[in-house]
Amino acid sequence: MPDVLRKVHFMTRSPEETAAMARRLAPCLHEGDVILLTGEVGAGKTHFARSLIAASLVSPEDIPSPTFTLVQTYAGQNGEIWHVDLYRLTDISEIEELGLLQAFTEAICLVEWPDRLGTLAPEHALSIAFDAGEEPEARAVTLDWCAPRWDRAIEGWRHD
Repeated sequence: MPDVLRKVHFMTRSPEETAAMARRLAPCLHEGDVILLTGEVGAGKTHFARSLIAASLVSPEDIPSPTFTLVQTYAGQNGEIWHVDLYRLTDISEIEELGLLQAFTEAICLVEWPDRLGTLAPEHALSIAFDAGEEPEARAVTLDWCAPRWDRAIEGWRHD
C-alpha cells in the first residue's frame, strides 16, 4: 500500500515562535531524517534551521548560513546534522559530489531550496514551507509528509 500524503497548516506570529517551533522539533530527529525547507528569501528557512541546530548541538557553537559553503555540519545530540543551502547549486551532479545522498541516510539533514534536488529528493522527507502571513513577522507554515515515521513526531511536536 503506498504512503499517503499528510498535511498540516498553522501560523507563527513572530521569529520567536518560529524558533520555538524548531526547538520543539529538534529532540524528535534522528539519523536519516531529512527536512526540506521551502519559502522565498527571508521567509524564515534559515532562522528555523539555525534554531533547530542550536537546540540539537552537543556543545554550543556559531551557526553560519551555508549560502556560500553549501553545507555546514554539526555534532548533534542525536547524530550528525547537515545544514544545506542549495540556492547556488549549478548542476544536479553536485549533489552527489557534496555527499548529500549518503547524508540523507546517515545524518539529520536540513535542506534549504530543495527544489534543486529534483528527483533526488528523498521520499521519506518532511517538507516545511514558510510563507508570509498577514502581519509582517507572521508566517504561514505548511508541513507535509508521506513517511509514517513522521506521524508521531508531528503529533507530539504540535501539542507541546
